[in-house]
Amino acid sequence: MVKPTVTSSDVARVANVSQSAVSRTFTHGASVSAETRQRVMVAADELGYRPNALARSLISGKSGIVGVLVAYLDNQFYPTILERLSRSLQEKGFRVLMFMTDTGDQDVVVNDMLQYQVEGVVMASAHLSSQLARRCADNGIPVVLFNRYIAASPASSVTSDNLEGGRLVGNLLADKGYQRIAYIAGYEDSSTNRDREAGFTKGLAERGVVCHARTVGAYTAEGAARATRELFALREPPDAIFVANDHMAFAVMDVVRHELGLSIPGDIAIVGYDDVPQASWKAYDLTTVEQPSVAMVDATVEILLGQIEEKSVTRRAAVLPARLVERGTA
Repeated sequence: MVKPTVTSSDVARVANVSQSAVSRTFTHGASVSAETRQRVMVAADELGYRPNALARSLISGKSGIVGVLVAYLDNQFYPTILERLSRSLQEKGFRVLMFMTDTGDQDVVVNDMLQYQVEGVVMASAHLSSQLARRCADNGIPVVLFNRYIAASPASSVTSDNLEGGRLVGNLLADKGYQRIAYIAGYEDSSTNRDREAGFTKGLAERGVVCHARTVGAYTAEGAARATRELFALREPPDAIFVANDHMAFAVMDVVRHELGLSIPGDIAIVGYDDVPQASWKAYDLTTVEQPSVAMVDATVEILLGQIEEKSVTRRAAVLPARLVERGTA
């Protein structure tokens, strides 16, 4: 026999309160007295009542859901970010619906996401066409690109100052006297890679140095390992390498130490970017550029929820300062 559905009216009757009081009790941030809350929770527990968030969203027209699109989680930077982002949104009464995608047609996944009536979208390590971003904006759905920006897109963005971060690395390696300084790039078409490389080139130029060699790791460990072997197959291999992120830098260090039998920084210096938690581990002790992840998450949530509340989508770009963290690899 199917158990009858318990409604908020049933809870209100048993608790001897209004139905609106029951609704406020189960609405994040709503005002309700401690006494009323206690009576409602006791009655709900007694009856086995659980509020139906989907039904409530149909009535209110607000789902309370933020869609998050992620292309990959191999990079240790993103799991940390996703945890902080989810907790921050949860504290403010929103829930995260996460979609995974590859690096192909990510617009298809965003279209699927929109079917869930998400109130906003965060894209981490993922891309969105300007056309779909415009469609989201026209429908009042704010989109924030995290750790990315697209100049022609109406989507908002939150990044660290990748130009300055790269410049600091160029200055550092030149000032320490390295002569053959190489660069291992991430994705060629990503704003993070373009800006980090541009800043790095500028930092070297400020010291009268040019980049000795360049190859591409495409932000993967396998790509970075292959790129390292390419650099050390040169007639004059590098004596220092700036790697476009920490995830690749760890792979570079493993190849240098365990395949080539070289010491870091005795034979070669390595510098990464992101300052993921593992960068401070003694096994790596990686000199890197810190992205202010907490501040970046805060800015993402502020932009997103501000536009949801205002029901107005406008393009905003937050660029937060990057900081060089010197450890033992340079």
